[in-house]
Amino acid sequence: MRVSCSIMARCLLVAWALLVGACATLPSPLPRSVTTAPVDVAATPLARVALASGEGFAPGLSGFQLMPEGATALNARLQLAQAAQRTIDAQYYILQKDASGKLFLHALLQAARRGVRVRLLIDDFYTAGKDPLFAALAGQPNFELRLFNPLAVRAGPLGLRVALSLSDVRRLNRRMHNKLFVADNSLAIAGGRNIADEYFMRSDVANFIDMDVLASGPVVPELSDTFDEFWNSRQVRPISELLYVPPDSQVVRTWLQEELSVEGGPPAERETDVLGHPPIAQQLAAGRLLQMPGDGRAVADTPKKIAMDDPEASYADSVTQRTIAMLQGARSEVIMVSPYFIPGEEGLAQMKLAVDRGVEIIVFTNSLDATDESLVYAGYARYRERMLKAGIKLFELGATLVLKQTQFGDFRSSAGRLHAKLAMVDRRRVFIGSMNLDGRSARLNTEVGVLIDSAALAEEIEKLGSVRSLGAYELELDGSGNGVGWIEHRADGTRHKTRDEPGASWVDSAKNWLLLKLLPEDAL
Repeated sequence: MRVSCSIMARCLLVAWALLVGACATLPSPLPRSVTTAPVDVAATPLARVALASGEGFAPGLSGFQLMPEGATALNARLQLAQAAQRTIDAQYYILQKDASGKLFLHALLQAARRGVRVRLLIDDFYTAGKDPLFAALAGQPNFELRLFNPLAVRAGPLGLRVALSLSDVRRLNRRMHNKLFVADNSLAIAGGRNIADEYFMRSDVANFIDMDVLASGPVVPELSDTFDEFWNSRQVRPISELLYVPPDSQVVRTWLQEELSVEGGPPAERETDVLGHPPIAQQLAAGRLLQMPGDGRAVADTPKKIAMDDPEASYADSVTQRTIAMLQGARSEVIMVSPYFIPGEEGLAQMKLAVDRGVEIIVFTNSLDATDESLVYAGYARYRERMLKAGIKLFELGATLVLKQTQFGDFRSSAGRLHAKLAMVDRRRVFIGSMNLDGRSARLNTEVGVLIDSAALAEEIEKLGSVRSLGAYELELDGSGNGVGWIEHRADGTRHKTRDEPGASWVDSAKNWLLLKLLPEDAL
């Protein structure tokens, strides 16, 4: 009887959620002015640094500096916010209210109080519980905050908000996955990092290996243009259209000071990072960044992508399509780094053709014990054996193996995970951005990144070490040609091979098997 009552209660709850969700709608949009990034920024300190950093470059080239370490990447954002004089444009999929998020928001708020125009654009999917903070920020002078593709229901945790919005599930399933930061339309940071502790090696539970690039030169206004398109799009709502924004007052300012206070301050950095670069603060103080020259092009999806019902239309001219076009031009080598990797039948066929014409293909993704999306991993695992048989080299980051590495920072007692999104062709052409190599990035979510032609930058990537040295298992077919083995390459030069998949359990395998039968691959 208890079980029957429990099932009945859950059914009634779902029915109630569907009924309420069917009535939950967004308010009608209000007229708003179009704003764009300023072009008259040459007199700002950051513009002068960008100009000096490109001295000696051929005309039309941009400058790029890799930021593989979390402390460097967080502090770079804070330093650019502190140095900005005209504008800060920030666009993120996730912005958490943890230590890193508070440091970031405090830096933006301080810039706004100096007279800098701050435009903060956040995808609404993971904003549960942050409405009071976001509303208070939006009421501050010079601080504008907008939400991309907002849910109609504001109150409650994410699960409840989604349940109460099920009548609009198709729209809610499409998100702004972009990560971008631009200061004074002069320097920009693009890459894989959201704003949360785990992306900057500050979490006690799990930390990501990730990659950002600090850009200067002609590519920066291109990135600003992508931000402007999103900021002014119909898919975005000022937070003031969705909830009450309190006017600026001393009470609000005191509350914000308390909400954004963090013990300990910004993270400590090493004297030089794994690539030998000093902290960005030192480079800014010297008036010149250590940039690598390259022909850079900003690539971004249109915000209208989330409204497209035709999968081919949403894929056309997308970040994924343009990156794959770069990969297809390979003559000798392709390296693909993606935490969530699902090639699909077409992608597998294209990779096999490339291998047949002599191109070496290396794929680096998460192992099952490292991933935070086991269902996505299960989707990838369906192609794993066929990829190996096609001659594609597969490496999977091990959650415990990576803890033995120190080049990206101290994991302490946390687990290690891969989150970098990077591709390199023929040790010259590079993609760095927010895009995963899967169907969701290709056809559902929006993405942003940079395509760079630069042998110098590719050489910097190679300095990070071979894939197998980064705490990864190398996969190979077992002796019979069927089934997969995981090889650990140990520091003493020995190999340890197992056929037991790291992190596997029959319960999760059964659950994922069932879900894969129910969900289309592009929705993973």
